Amino acid sequence: MAKICYYEILEVERGASEADLKKSYRKKAMQYHPDRNPGDAAAEAKFKEISEAYDILKDGQKRAAYDQYGHAAFENGGMGGGGMGGGFDNSFSDIFEDLFGMGGGRSQQRGGPSRGADLRYNLTITLEDAFTGKEEKITIPTTITCSCCEGSGSCEGSKPETCGGCGGIGKVRTQQGFFTVERTCPRCQGQGQVISDPCQDCHGTGQKQKNKSLSVKIPAGVEDGTRIRLQGEGESGAKNGPSGDLYIFISIEYHPIFQRDGATIFCEVPIALTTAALGGEINVPTVNGKKAKVKISAGNQTGKQYRLRGKGMPVLHSTQFGDMVIQTTVETPVNMTKKQKELLRAFANECGDNVSPESSGFFNKVKELWDDLT
Repeated sequence: MAKICYYEILEVERGASEADLKKSYRKKAMQYHPDRNPGDAAAEAKFKEISEAYDILKDGQKRAAYDQYGHAAFENGGMGGGGMGGGFDNSFSDIFEDLFGMGGGRSQQRGGPSRGADLRYNLTITLEDAFTGKEEKITIPTTITCSCCEGSGSCEGSKPETCGGCGGIGKVRTQQGFFTVERTCPRCQGQGQVISDPCQDCHGTGQKQKNKSLSVKIPAGVEDGTRIRLQGEGESGAKNGPSGDLYIFISIEYHPIFQRDGATIFCEVPIALTTAALGGEINVPTVNGKKAKVKISAGNQTGKQYRLRGKGMPVLHSTQFGDMVIQTTVETPVNMTKKQKELLRAFANECGDNVSPESSGFFNKVKELWDDLT
């Protein structure tokens, strides 16, 4: 019986690109695969046909020979192609690698050095520490290379041996009908090597648990959420591989007086009624532990702000400083004496609209609204 054209089998044009060939093959191979069509002889035959066609057309030399001579190019052992001899296994390993990440027959040697894991450490500091910067000592649990076996995992005088179960590849393959399954070698757990005489100090792992003390330099101006990276201070790598990194995440404690927005410091300051009315000077604390004088203007209202240039937080990795913003709150007198109350009433009797213009204006508008309603 005459064979069907390979291009017709894959339903592609003769000038189809490699990408188009592969796309069509993947679609058809998954459609007619025997595992998806158990007991269907027609589907199995179709699957063989698809695999044979793709095996020829994906190879540049075989495709050129097929385009020139057709199926005759592979008869009588012409180019050793076609059929199920090697075509299916190689072709389907390509699609299996793409779909499931198994790597087909391209497994790499296992058991070599690998990079250690990165570590995270959460460090909480005060706002004052963030202002000045500091050097903080921390202790972290980590893994280090075993000094007894120098990371090999084997006792002195011995060394790891190539795994006989996988030949050092780390994976084993089994054939189930037309389907090839690749899995991690159960003997070496994918390492490609086995340790027959393990180190007694680390029990063959090549690594040991240890608490490590480090000194961390916190720069002035750090903000909440700042991340500091200490290269090579993470866990040690397996088989003498490079160590991972340590990441310090900074958190700033809540402050009862100051609030921060970037390099700007905010501080709400209560002032006496008399100071708000007559004006004057007050001393306010600053984040560096000192005091600053603020001149309060006469007639100060609650919410009025005063900006102190350069009294805020330092800008990270800079010589500049932010500002400090003082927001005033006028405090109403409490626990007054009889004489103080009498003086305040006398003051109220002497007041006109010019003393409290906003209050007078507001109630005049309210009076007009009531008049309109009545």
